[in-house]
Amino acid sequence: MENKGLLFIPDISGFTRFVNDTEIEHSRLIIQELLEILINSNQIGLEISEIEGGAILFYKYGGCPSLEELYKQAEKMFCEFQSGLSLYDHRRFCQCNACVSAIDLTLKIITHYGEFTGYNVKNFNKLIGKDIIVAHQLLKNDIAQHEYWLVTKSLVKDNSPADFAQWMTWNSSSQQTASGEIAFHYTQLSELKNEISAGPFKSLDVSKKTKMISLSREYRTDIITLFHAAGDFRCRSKWQVGVKKIEELNHFLPRVGMRCRFEMDNGEAIIYASSYTYHPERIEFSETDEKKQHSTCYLLEKTGENTTQLTLDFYLPKNFAYEKIFSLFYKKKMEKSFEKSLLNLSDLVRTLDFHIN
Repeated sequence: MENKGLLFIPDISGFTRFVNDTEIEHSRLIIQELLEILINSNQIGLEISEIEGGAILFYKYGGCPSLEELYKQAEKMFCEFQSGLSLYDHRRFCQCNACVSAIDLTLKIITHYGEFTGYNVKNFNKLIGKDIIVAHQLLKNDIAQHEYWLVTKSLVKDNSPADFAQWMTWNSSSQQTASGEIAFHYTQLSELKNEISAGPFKSLDVSKKTKMISLSREYRTDIITLFHAAGDFRCRSKWQVGVKKIEELNHFLPRVGMRCRFEMDNGEAIIYASSYTYHPERIEFSETDEKKQHSTCYLLEKTGENTTQLTLDFYLPKNFAYEKIFSLFYKKKMEKSFEKSLLNLSDLVRTLDFHIN
């Protein structure tokens, strides 16, 4: 059995403060999503030993891989991680401390080659060996900036590693461990952020739609509480008439692009969040069915210290025949349904408290 191999540890910098200082429910979901991004970015056949807070202990038995191969893996993980954060920050709905501060998280990566082996405890597979201890102790170093790639001398054939990018600069240091002083090289990965884009973001275009229904109601609550009551899909069955159950299809946390299956009294529909803009005194968001046959836009406006007005606009694609049929046979019934829903929302907001600290 092989007892030598690579230890590869991506560690989320800022994890402890993030978890201690933010709401546990959303911080848990954010960290879960980021860890899954790191796992899905594995392209060199790494195995997972365990997940420890914001760090993943990857390993791979066998010969010492080339630094270029390791750099490509580190680059992919770092870029995918930062891209996921940037995308979420641009498209998130939530204004809680966890969601607002998630963009401040970053990543450092420790790579070490050494001796270790595995053992089983019940259904758990664990690694053991002096180099496992070394790799973990290397996480506690004195490098000032916390978005770097660290490689120990065990992975460096020459005196210093090669530069794999024009911006790359290597520094040398060492860390005192239980096995003695371990020398290492490190390079900051911050420059990779310049290559990351959140991608194009398009707000809902209503220029080719016709507003068929518009209703407003004022609520005795703050704008954030009303937003979470109205905008959180998990609350929808508690106030919207005809909605029995909602199943989230592709995201844990609400953001532009998330899709949900609405189970309704008259069937089911796939709805996605199609736009969102935030201002402390004005929040707009919209939902569109997957076939783009209709859109519902919500406008929340702060009208007092503890009062907020919600305006609901229902749109259909511009089509004279379609609009006429809707006006004759569906409009009045849908208006009554929306009116009852907005009334139900008044009862729901009394049970919620989403004030930003």
